[in-house]
Amino acid sequence: MNKFTAIVLAAGSGKRMEQDIPKQYMNIGGAPLMVHCLRAFQESKVTQIVLVVAPGDVEKCRTEIVERYNISKCVAIVEGGEERYNSVYAGLQAINDGYVLIHDCARAFVPIDVIHRCMSAVTLYESCVVGMPSKDTVKITDSHRLVLDTPDRSKVWIVQTPQCFEYNLIREAYDKIIDDADTTITDDAMVVEKATNHEVHMIEGSYLNIKVTTPEDAAFGEAILKSRQQYNL
Repeated sequence: MNKFTAIVLAAGSGKRMEQDIPKQYMNIGGAPLMVHCLRAFQESKVTQIVLVVAPGDVEKCRTEIVERYNISKCVAIVEGGEERYNSVYAGLQAINDGYVLIHDCARAFVPIDVIHRCMSAVTLYESCVVGMPSKDTVKITDSHRLVLDTPDRSKVWIVQTPQCFEYNLIREAYDKIIDDADTTITDDAMVVEKATNHEVHMIEGSYLNIKVTTPEDAAFGEAILKSRQQYNL
């Protein structure tokens, strides 16, 4: 039987939220943002969860989040690093096989059916990312904001998480790039693209799989929760 591990990244500072606490601890709909994210994976068919938190937050998350909210699938809580890819690498080191779903805690309202699509797709492709077609026209500019190109919108996708991989593939890719300190790397697919010749497949996510970055996003998140409660989703 295949093992699926969700690596949930909750080590960020969330400066754009204009809050006194990191956004992963911000209360939305009666619980910390992190809890809504963890509950999605807890209620899904994933095998286990590895939670990556800010340095010094391991025990706090163990008692105030995992134990308090009964996230029984959480098998490890580890400290993250300075950059996102450092945090992912810390999560990867906590496991050693199976398939991995790497997910940003800020996308706390990921629908469970998206998680299950990820699990099906990664067993076929070994490397896939969640995304949605862009609703807007996209412009490519130079450093002076002069427009250089307008790509065909039908081929432009907005990338989300989870990003999903066969464990050995993503671990070996990270092993190759982790010492480079490449600040241009913004997601896990880029690691695979740079370090391997493996194809990355796009799978459909959800426009409700928002990333909570600003106060306006938090209000949208509240609305998503209320809608789910109303319709028992």
